[in-house]
Amino acid sequence: QVHLVESGGGLVQPGGSLILSCAASGSVFSMGWYRQAPGKERELVASITTDGISNYADSVKGRFTISRDVAKNTAWLQMNSLKPEDTAVYYCTVRTWSAPNTDSWGQGTQVTVSS
Repeated sequence: QVHLVESGGGLVQPGGSLILSCAASGSVFSMGWYRQAPGKERELVASITTDGISNYADSVKGRFTISRDVAKNTAWLQMNSLKPEDTAVYYCTVRTWSAPNTDSWGQGTQVTVSS
């Protein structure tokens, strides 16, 4: 079973920056974040594979950057130029080599963008 430890998040003004981190146990294939705002469905924000192939939601391209330390099974999500619509609970998610089509979820961290 994969164990995830998330950190980061909080309250920031529009235009500000935050960084999220996620450390995972196990043999991890990909890491990423989803987010869910009140009344909305959970959506993929960004993901990155062991080979460094990254994927972003259109709404965050050019503002968010995902990175990963494969040896440490740790990923970071640098979020810049934050907007009020980025407000959501952000969930770290990983997939392992033994279950590459199954997502394991972190507990989630709140990101609030407000003046």
